[in-house]
Amino acid sequence: QVQLVESGGGLVQAGASLRLSCAASGRTFSNYAMGWFRQAPGKEREFVTAISTSGGGTRIADSVKGRFTISRDNAKNTVYLQMNSLKREDTAVYYCAQGRSYYTSSSAGDYNYWGQGTQVTVSS
Repeated sequence: QVQLVESGGGLVQAGASLRLSCAASGRTFSNYAMGWFRQAPGKEREFVTAISTSGGGTRIADSVKGRFTISRDNAKNTVYLQMNSLKREDTAVYYCAQGRSYYTSSSAGDYNYWGQGTQVTVSS
């Protein structure tokens, strides 16, 4: 059974940085794309970024481009989200997701396993 466990969220001031981690287990990690999504209160879940199986390819939302970076360590079965220059509008629950295949999709429907989420709150 696949499990994804996020960590690293918290309360920070605007302009600060955070790094989220997501540890995966249950199937061969390096065979699947990984993604990060987020959901703010009262809003739909939105795509943030995704990474290919090898880490050589990424996809990222315009709203976080230049500030957020996704990476993965296949030896540790872990994907990371480095978030710099955080803004109040980045406040959300952040979810790690594992893809159905190698494809770095921005669609939530292309991910079939999800973590429980970790709260990120950015204050001004």
